[in-house]
Amino acid sequence: QAQLVQSGGGLVQPGGSLRLSCEASGFSLDFYAIGWFRQVPGKERERVSCMNRDNNNTYYADSVKGRFIISKDNAKNTVYLQMNSLKPDDTAVYYCAARDRPTLQTNMAAYQHWGQGTQVTVSS
Repeated sequence: QAQLVQSGGGLVQPGGSLRLSCEASGFSLDFYAIGWFRQVPGKERERVSCMNRDNNNTYYADSVKGRFIISKDNAKNTVYLQMNSLKPDDTAVYYCAARDRPTLQTNMAAYQHWGQGTQVTVSS
């Protein structure tokens, strides 16, 4: 059964860092483009960062550019989102996603597999 299992969320103070992990099972991320999205209660899910299959093309939302880094470790079949200089506005449930195409895609509807979501809270 293909699934993505997330870990690494939690509570952090403003200015702090967190790394989210997303491990795939039942399929190989070698052949998948990936993305991270987030959602605040009462608002639509928004894109945070996406990357193509070959790890050489990335997208970052303006709100996270220069602070977040997306990466993929094919040997571990795991996707990461390194989040630095966190702000209260980054508080949300974060979701990883994978699509069985090589190209970068920011449209959520293009992703076939989704993680369960993990809460990130930035507060003092």
